[in-house]
Amino acid sequence: QPNTYTRSDTGARHQGQNGYCTVIGNELFAHFSSTKSKSRENYLRILRGTAQDFVLNEYSHSYLEKQQLPVCHLSKLKFDSQVISNSDQEWNEYLEALGITSKQAIKLVTEAGLLGSAIEHGLSPHLIVLSDGAKQLAILVHALCWVHMERSLRRLNGATAQQRKEIDQVQDNLWTYYRELKAYQEQPTPQERERLEGCFDEIFEQRYPHHYGLNLAMEQFCAHKSELLRVLALSQLPLHTNAAENDIREYVTRRKISGGTRHDNGRMARDTFTGLKKTCRKLGLSFWQYLLSRFTLNLTVPYLPDVIRARAYARTPAPT
Repeated sequence: QPNTYTRSDTGARHQGQNGYCTVIGNELFAHFSSTKSKSRENYLRILRGTAQDFVLNEYSHSYLEKQQLPVCHLSKLKFDSQVISNSDQEWNEYLEALGITSKQAIKLVTEAGLLGSAIEHGLSPHLIVLSDGAKQLAILVHALCWVHMERSLRRLNGATAQQRKEIDQVQDNLWTYYRELKAYQEQPTPQERERLEGCFDEIFEQRYPHHYGLNLAMEQFCAHKSELLRVLALSQLPLHTNAAENDIREYVTRRKISGGTRHDNGRMARDTFTGLKKTCRKLGLSFWQYLLSRFTLNLTVPYLPDVIRARAYARTPAPT
């Protein structure tokens, strides 16, 4: 299984209504899913795949504790690996029977049930999800895109010459540090990892008198330190989500020249064939030859999941 998923989304109209298309992938594959929402629940449904069940396991319990579900609701739930329900209707009836009826409690427990199901169906609880910082994606092991985080500095104008100078200096320090992280990816060592952790604090723990906006941005960097420095433990982790942004660009282009899909089957076909095309491209396979192979049943192009698994296992190094 790949170690990292990158994620991005864009608008995708369907039947004359606004919707969203979410892409999940890495350098080995791309998966597209068009839905009405881009909430955390929707994201977990995508990660759950084609399964329809709900499970509350130990990871669900940890999730609910982290989300601070009130004890009065948490005490009603039983956490194991057993399937609780096989449909949304059964799940809602289960929660109602337990007396879990508040909107927020239903939301959190449903997310936990989806997460438990996804993990029981093979999703690694240690999977790193690299994102642009959207709150709904802060699940499993979350990592942040440096390019998106830098935008908080780029948006600062500075009311005085001194403030503009301070912003420029912080940006220079950030990109110098970014290049050092890229160099670390080429030759990771325990000594360099320790040095980079210290350098992060030196840069982002600085505070500037009478510059509230810059200090607030620096506090955000410090608050997300662990998510920004995932690369120190896994050197092949990308520092940005550019790959996902490139994957979703085709949908942005289509949106500009097309009114969107009209039928559910058409939307599913668009997502499926776009994902297959981009996955073949990432694996160095001809999409045309792939289609011919499947239509003629000659199987000259191997089963894509087998290719992805083989390459994922081959490229996975031991953590540093």
